[in-house]
Amino acid sequence: MIATRLAAHRLEILGGFHAVGDPSLPRGTQTLLLIGPAEPGYWAHVTAQPEWGGPDPIDRWSRRVIGRIACDLGAKALFPFGGPPYHPFYQWALRSGRTWDSPVRLLVHADQGLMVSFRGALALKERIDLPSPTAKPCDTCAAPCLTACPPAALTGQGYDLPRCHGFLDKPEGGECLSGGCLVRRACPVSQAYARMPEHSSYHMRQFHK
Repeated sequence: MIATRLAAHRLEILGGFHAVGDPSLPRGTQTLLLIGPAEPGYWAHVTAQPEWGGPDPIDRWSRRVIGRIACDLGAKALFPFGGPPYHPFYQWALRSGRTWDSPVRLLVHADQGLMVSFRGALALKERIDLPSPTAKPCDTCAAPCLTACPPAALTGQGYDLPRCHGFLDKPEGGECLSGGCLVRRACPVSQAYARMPEHSSYHMRQFHK
């Protein structure tokens, strides 16, 4: 039922875990579900919503949609934006069995690769079945992500944020701005995921304001 409700808004369950008495979660939580975009279809759907065109359209849409679903389920909606408090989505993702720390330290998902993003989470008071854990894709990958960044701002040694912004200010940074980060796009799992270049471009330009 939850998956069906999410699918109507081009969202899906990207993983989750069972937890009782976890101080990072609302009291009484037994299951946490991590929620993110489902492609194909997400970008066309979200850009057609009434929030689009105003400030922070995706965050406001996420609050409305995931908040409504949580209310109907008697659950609590949690978001990776709008804190404090700031919820530990990175650590939650690593507990899900479907998302891992990649060679470049970005999160990598079993189905979405380095394109994974979370729009929110549902903290349920019930214990429900979860998506099965899978093998980490990086274990059998040649790791093209490690050498994909033209200015070497994002590598296995860490992330040089000023160098990244400096590159994006140059004409040669246009491909990253228009199509998305080349490191994320180098991931073989990312390449098999149907994320729209327009989606990546939007977030890159928000990042580089």
